[in-house]
Amino acid sequence: MRHEFRKEMSLLEDTLTMLAHQSAKAMERAAASLKDANLALAEQVIDADHQIDFLEQNVDEMAISLLARQAPVAGDLRTVVSAMRLAATLERMGDLARHVAYIARGRFPQTAIEGATYELLTSMADEAAKVGKMVSELVENQDLSLARKIEENDEVLDNYHRQSFELVLNEDNSLTRQEVVDVVLLGRFLERYGDHAVSVSRRMVFLVTGLNTEHDSGPGTEEEILG
Repeated sequence: MRHEFRKEMSLLEDTLTMLAHQSAKAMERAAASLKDANLALAEQVIDADHQIDFLEQNVDEMAISLLARQAPVAGDLRTVVSAMRLAATLERMGDLARHVAYIARGRFPQTAIEGATYELLTSMADEAAKVGKMVSELVENQDLSLARKIEENDEVLDNYHRQSFELVLNEDNSLTRQEVVDVVLLGRFLERYGDHAVSVSRRMVFLVTGLNTEHDSGPGTEEEILG
């Protein structure tokens, strides 16, 4: 019986790792599609989102089954509950990558932005992709030095976000209405991706150590992001 429990726990952790990898890959591809007006990559991100949703659902179902049948305690209980919360956050990160890909696809064959906004937002997207990779490695290896790095680097995306507003408000840039919308949305999606990464890092600290470092309200739902 205990052997079966450990097997199910291992499968839960492996599925969560797969979800983290897929969310990271989604942002990597979304960033590239934004930079190069790459329609194929944008479509890959959009089409692959159902796989991210499927993995999240699998994590939830496995976690609920473990709670109901195995009644885990102590560290195992913390792992199961944390997996459910992490899966929801990772799924939202995949949604944000999909939103970036939608904008890239919608402006094809041109890039969504150009000039100073292009340099800023493609750099921001590249930074988000780096963060996604760190999150993926953190979930897989539970290396808390990565959790600290994710938190420390969050200011980079926040700073890019502030700069995006400065560009929009600078009348000398003469942005079209569509460009203003794209800059605001892209900045928001990428900044929130970083916020979710911070949430993952804090939840991983809790999973590994039992210490709760989630001292803020955390990222909102996709509806709040778009609202």
